[in-house]
Parts: sequence; C-alpha cells; structure tokens
Amino acid sequence: MKNFNNKEERVEVMALFGYEMTPCQPLTFKRRGEEEIEVTELLKTQIRFVGNSAKHIFDVVAGRETYRLTFDAKDLSWFATSV
Repeated sequence: MKNFNNKEERVEVMALFGYEMTPCQPLTFKRRGEEEIEVTELLKTQIRFVGNSAKHIFDVVAGRETYRLTFDAKDLSWFATSV
C-alpha cells in the first residue's frame, strides 16, 4: 500500500454503528482504486465540534501502520491520515 505521507485523503469506510458501548467502530477503509485495509485495533476516539458540525476522530492500527480516520457528521465523509 502506498503511504499517505501525512496528507489527509478521502477514503471509503466500512463501520459498525451502535455496537455495545462504542457508538461507531471503523472496520475497514480504502482509497480509490486500492485494496481494502482492515482495522486491527481501535486506539482512541474523540469528538471535536467545529461550528455547527461534529468531527468524530478515530486513531486506529491497520497492520503495522497507525492511521487517523475522521468522520464529518455534517456531510458524512471520511478522511484518513497516516500518523
């Protein structure tokens, strides 16, 4: 897989919503034209409020890499950054 180079890129995410005590858990993600990447561990979650919108931030491990997945609740888009 090509490196994200600390640049935020739009990704497609398969997530599980409303599971036990975790309201949302990303399971896999992928960039356009690339293979799906499986999230192997959820490290940390947080919510940041920006104006009248919320950004849900997930620090995850996928294989040997650490990523930050950000979900924009206003336009329902996901972005990934290599951490």
